[in-house]
Amino acid sequence: MLQLNFLRENKQNIIESLKVKNFDASIIIDQLITLDDNRKSTQQQSDELLARANSIAKEIGMLFKSEKGAEANILKEQSSQIKEETKSLQTTLSDIESDIWKLLVQIPNVPHPSVPNGKSDADNVTIKVVGEIPQLSKNKKPHWDLCSQYQLIDFELGNKITGAGFPVYTNKGAKLQRALIAYFLDKNTDAGYVEYQPPYLVNEASAFGTGQLPDKEGQMYQVTQDNLYLIPTAEVPVTNFFRDVIVKEGEFPIKCTAYTPCFRREAGSYGKDVRGLNRLHQFDKVEIVQVQHPKDSYDTLDVMVSHVASILDELELPYRILRLCGGDLSFTSALTFDFEVYSAGQDRWLEVSSISNFESYQSNRLKLRYKDKNGKNQLCHTLNGSALALPRIFASLIENNQTEKGIKIPKVLQPYCRFDIID
Repeated sequence: MLQLNFLRENKQNIIESLKVKNFDASIIIDQLITLDDNRKSTQQQSDELLARANSIAKEIGMLFKSEKGAEANILKEQSSQIKEETKSLQTTLSDIESDIWKLLVQIPNVPHPSVPNGKSDADNVTIKVVGEIPQLSKNKKPHWDLCSQYQLIDFELGNKITGAGFPVYTNKGAKLQRALIAYFLDKNTDAGYVEYQPPYLVNEASAFGTGQLPDKEGQMYQVTQDNLYLIPTAEVPVTNFFRDVIVKEGEFPIKCTAYTPCFRREAGSYGKDVRGLNRLHQFDKVEIVQVQHPKDSYDTLDVMVSHVASILDELELPYRILRLCGGDLSFTSALTFDFEVYSAGQDRWLEVSSISNFESYQSNRLKLRYKDKNGKNQLCHTLNGSALALPRIFASLIENNQTEKGIKIPKVLQPYCRFDIID
């Protein structure tokens, strides 16, 4: 959430910047400034009445001491009138602040100047392509056929016990999944991230803190009786570790990693592009989260991108890195890089990671601050990324490494899997 003073002081620049996200902020910012002016005026009136009430209270006390009860009672009537006026002003003030909040949460984060213009993912900019696309035989298969052939995933069983989008991993498929999770966590902890196991459900405050609420209710599974939400990503609970926290400057950077299942309704998803593991309602993911000093957050973003690239290099998967355009950038992100791996069985690129800098947008919602050298509270910057999302990594691994004799396992995973081929 953007700060009101920031909006007021940078109105025109923000309006122009948000056009990159295809968002017209001109009307809503004008409404906010008008409401803020009314808030200040109302607050001033309230403060003046309070000062007058305090002054009258002192006068009443002095009059009673001087045995001037009649005059004191006249002032008491004035005091009662002032209290009623103050109460009315406080109600008005509360209503104004509520209206300000409702408008503030509708404004997306301001994109970084490097974010390109564009309407959709078709306008994202490829900044790097790494690796050779595997040349497979004419008999190559997509992962859903390979999973059936080698009994790695039972999609029908998942559909039976829950529904579409909830696969059951079996035999070497389950072992490969477990191996990937352990490998990702080891890579992250070796890079200085502290491992956590967070809850899989969060409350409303946590969902608001990272930007899932109030506009993404339809994308999350809700436990209505307890007003809790199943997490769409470990970013939500992990970033909320630091809600209402004041960080000491010497504690930067704060680096966290966590494995969790993730739950997304993905309403409206259908067709061939969501077949198999391409889009699920429940999937596994290993997340990295950093809390950083504002001056270092973009250097940190570059380091996080390099870290994810190193994992894909070791997995020997061809990948490309995209800079997301304004139309594909999330509501809360200032700058995002996507990683896509090539799926040789489907002849298409599959997104496996998004790495984002949210600057102070989440921190303002979370009240996540640090004390600067002058002892003044300032907002931290938050960043997060997938390192990595499992389903499409799993899919591309088995598709790209299929042979007539079986599916070869990359060398880096063999110690985790304890086998080198699926046959």
